[in-house]
Amino acid sequence: MTTSSLSSVLIDPVLPRPAVSSAKLNLLRATYQPLLERIAAGALERELDATLPVEQVGWLKESGYGALRVPVEHGGAGVTWPELTQLWIDLAAADNNLTQALRGHFALAEDRLHHHVLGVDQSVWFERFVAGEIAGNAWSEVGSTSIDTQQTVLSADGNHFRLNGTKFYSTGTIYAEWADVYALRDDGTFVIALARTDDPGFHVADDWDGFGQRGTGSGTATFDNVHVDADHVLVFGDRFPHQTAVYQLNLLATLSGIGRAALRDAVDEVRRRERNYSHANAARVRDDAQVLARIGEISAAVYAAEATTVRVAQAVQEAFEAAGADEQRVRAINEAAEVESATAQVVVTELILKATSDLFDTLGASATSRGKALDRHWRNARTVSSHNPRILKARVAGAFEVNGTPPPYAWAIGTTQRDQQPA
Repeated sequence: MTTSSLSSVLIDPVLPRPAVSSAKLNLLRATYQPLLERIAAGALERELDATLPVEQVGWLKESGYGALRVPVEHGGAGVTWPELTQLWIDLAAADNNLTQALRGHFALAEDRLHHHVLGVDQSVWFERFVAGEIAGNAWSEVGSTSIDTQQTVLSADGNHFRLNGTKFYSTGTIYAEWADVYALRDDGTFVIALARTDDPGFHVADDWDGFGQRGTGSGTATFDNVHVDADHVLVFGDRFPHQTAVYQLNLLATLSGIGRAALRDAVDEVRRRERNYSHANAARVRDDAQVLARIGEISAAVYAAEATTVRVAQAVQEAFEAAGADEQRVRAINEAAEVESATAQVVVTELILKATSDLFDTLGASATSRGKALDRHWRNARTVSSHNPRILKARVAGAFEVNGTPPPYAWAIGTTQRDQQPA
């Protein structure tokens, strides 16, 4: 694929009009286009070689990507959630691992921005983000941890704390200067410990063995008496209220970007394909009505996924802007954002999983070549979609529609107590 054709499908939406547009966003997209082309150019090779995109994350740090939500007066870009979401989709179309790898960072940045809006000085954190420092995510534990507790603990040690434990799915932490760690403080309070990843007792392993999203750095993080300053311990109950919607929005944007990358590759393969079947509808594959219809269906799926994702982003923006309002209003707006993110996950998952499978209908058996790695689109989409199963999201949406049941917030995963089955 030529550079010009790569640009046209990597940066621009499927149709001429983007899902969201503003003067600021248009400028940022144009500014980031050369960088995204550099990132996309090596994405297939990194997939085949199982190479982590360490250098590419470094480029994003240098570009100020991690400070996109930081207010302009503090050196950031001050983008809205719809604007950031469109930039996430663009990044995911270049390398979908990167969008998900930054999931925890943007959650922490949003939490700091939320408290800034409430009047708590966050200039130190804003300076760190503008300087290129990012955070990873370290919440989930494996094994026998009960769903209502944590084995990772934070213990007082003089005027600071010590962090001990193990986390799995530490997405993005291997690339980060900070880790956003969910832990149980020794007084029984659930907290977020913001730990430096360069602490001697902090170790991250690249041991994620999933069949997709191999470059997200979602391995195991271990903490052995890691030093945590007292002002880097945040009570979990004070976390920004729209956090779950933000986490899901990131996955929706990742899925949308995967869809756009799959469409890009399918179109390129169809355009270049010379071999055809004797019972095809045209001499050239690119003129076959059935092939074109399938490409059109994939294009429509990506279009709908992007539009749906941006609608969720608008709901998240409203939740952010509700900070400081009366409690009932905050609850209602956040509830709407949670329900929208759950509803969107059901349909976007379906659209992108189907699109990344259907692309093979437009090509021959040669499309299954490992060297092309076209299967990575489905594997990545399937992996992203498995984080928070859509069957549970469908139930959330249905219960809200029928009974007005509030959605769950900041859910956990772990072992549960089960009733004894009859003999």
